[in-house]
Amino acid sequence: MLFKYSAAILALPLVAAPVAARTPPPAGIWANPHNTVHVTFKRCRDAICGTVVWASRTAIEDAQRGGVDQLVGEELFRDFVEDEPGRWSGEVFIPDVGQTVSGTITQIDARTLVGEGCMFAGFGCKTQSWKRIK
Repeated sequence: MLFKYSAAILALPLVAAPVAARTPPPAGIWANPHNTVHVTFKRCRDAICGTVVWASRTAIEDAQRGGVDQLVGEELFRDFVEDEPGRWSGEVFIPDVGQTVSGTITQIDARTLVGEGCMFAGFGCKTQSWKRIK
């Protein structure tokens, strides 16, 4: 009798678990920590992206020094794909230096996103906490 139950227990891990549903992208408009840039996230192809919908005069001037003529409409978060529930990886464009770096965004809660961008292989990283405004 023990063998019969042991075989049944051993077979349990072979049953396929349901695939976890993808987390919806962070909807709405989000502000950077200094409230100088507002970004909206949306589906772009098979990923999500974040595009500037508003920028302060200071942010626009900083971007121009980095070679960006038109900050509003610029895609800052590019080709982000979900690594795990609530965490996406992709590329982050930094307009004031005119560079694209690897990065992640993690949705902490309904009103908070944490973005991190690294210049090279985990070095020169910067983290920002973005707040939902709409």
